[in-house]
Amino acid sequence: MTAPTQVDRFRLLDQPGDFIFDFNGNSTTSGPRTQGRGGFTLAATAHTMPALIGNGGAMTVGFVGPCGMNTPHVHNRATELNIVVQGRLATNFMIENGGRPLQNLLSRFQMAVFPQGAIHMEFNPDCDDAVFVAGFNNADPGVGQIAQNFFILRPDVVSATLGGVPTINGKDIETFRGMIPANVALGVDACLDKCDIKRNEKRSVDEVLAESAISM
Repeated sequence: MTAPTQVDRFRLLDQPGDFIFDFNGNSTTSGPRTQGRGGFTLAATAHTMPALIGNGGAMTVGFVGPCGMNTPHVHNRATELNIVVQGRLATNFMIENGGRPLQNLLSRFQMAVFPQGAIHMEFNPDCDDAVFVAGFNNADPGVGQIAQNFFILRPDVVSATLGGVPTINGKDIETFRGMIPANVALGVDACLDKCDIKRNEKRSVDEVLAESAISM
């Protein structure tokens, strides 16, 4: 990182495999895997693959389980190009205040673009796993989960501004039914029924948000 030139940085990367990132989940070279209740991701970034430093790119492979949802989040420093390589994904994103929400259903080998800083999410509407590959135009794209970070703020601020929260797992639909758009709730309901997945009992939002979610 502190080497003054690209050549100097490359000289520091002198081990076999320094320029290869293995996305196989059981590989020790994959770096830390981000595990959530609805799936997991593997990310090649400046943190997990030093060869990316100074090269302006990063990549994540995500595995989303049946009826799993990657909760609304942003990438602080990068635009995301997300291509589905297995299954389908329903996507939503909002660019900024005054914009309109955009919804799409992606099939295999279709791609969505999420502009830098746009709030976006992905939902697997099917009973089989979905897999996506996401490319970023920054080696350190950053990620911020909207609801999880929002609830870290002072309780009085949260109470004063709360207008709705995203679900983390489709099975928790009863907790969030009144807080999310009706079309999203209906989509989760349909997926759970189709896949014969039992719903969780209604519980506190804090309890649900305390559980880990996928970060992409």
